[in-house]
Amino acid sequence: MAAHRKPRERSLGGPTARTAATLALAGAATATGFDGTGHAEPQLTPAQVKARVDRLYEDAEIATEKYNGAKEKADAAQRRLTTLQDQAARREAKLDSARNALGSIATAQYRSGGLPPAMQLAFSGSPGQYLEGAELAERVADRQSQAVARVRQQLREIEQLRGAARVELASLRSRQTELKRQKKTITGKLAEARHLLSRLSPRERTRATADGGAGHASRSGSDARDALGAAGSVAAPNPRAATAVSYAYRKLGSRYVWGATGPDSFDCSGLVQAAYRSAGVSLPRTTYAQIDAGRRVSRSQLAPGDLVFFYSGVSHVGIYIGNGQMIHAPNPSAPVRVAPIDEMPFAGATRVA
Repeated sequence: MAAHRKPRERSLGGPTARTAATLALAGAATATGFDGTGHAEPQLTPAQVKARVDRLYEDAEIATEKYNGAKEKADAAQRRLTTLQDQAARREAKLDSARNALGSIATAQYRSGGLPPAMQLAFSGSPGQYLEGAELAERVADRQSQAVARVRQQLREIEQLRGAARVELASLRSRQTELKRQKKTITGKLAEARHLLSRLSPRERTRATADGGAGHASRSGSDARDALGAAGSVAAPNPRAATAVSYAYRKLGSRYVWGATGPDSFDCSGLVQAAYRSAGVSLPRTTYAQIDAGRRVSRSQLAPGDLVFFYSGVSHVGIYIGNGQMIHAPNPSAPVRVAPIDEMPFAGATRVA
């Protein structure tokens, strides 16, 4: 009877192992969407990409204005903190002088022996001279009391300044935290927009960004001047408005950089602020504050130099130049340019000069 031997188990190696691994990977690929039906990025049409990019730019601009506001407040807190620190340092210098004066008085008292007045009179060889000295000592004591009072007052003032400085420091740190948060939001939105645009062909990308993501033809540089004529093609209501419009024309083609206020790059509210600064008018930093910086005017009353605002959140601003056109800093895909004011949802207008 033949012996029945148990067949040897073959180790999974060589070609067999590689085949099994290949089959396993293929199965995993199918399960996880490597065949294009799982987690792969959906194929978007150029129009869909453009719509998403427009929304990302709008969200980034909202965050930019919040960043600008937080930075304005952080800068103000830093200035107040510096002022308080300077005041405290000056008070401490005066305190040191007062302490030195007290030290001199204390030294003089020690040298006189510090005896009670009755004992000093008893041991004095010249009572009359002693009484004159006692009168002088009283005056010295009065000065000492005044010096002590000054020291105490200066200590109180210094402590008050230090307390105020601690409050300002806490405010500054809070603003800095807000700055970091808004910066993270901005950079994230812009990075996502760049990623979406990178999926388009060069021709599609040009079409998607040629109008600054707005849906209308916009112009920058000399072609805008040629098309619309000089800055004064529609008369500005006053010299300051004319100066602001002229400044905006000179900045056509400048880069959009979030948080920038010139002279070579701008965000939307930064361009407006710089234009009116050139005319001697100080405007707030953010769109939210700029819309309340002057007198509201209706769309039908617009004149060159008026500030025109867009979106329900008042997150974008441009400078009206007449004929239904404005100069604005659109977004990172487009430079400072001329564009129609109906390319975005109109939110209101303000005349500041």
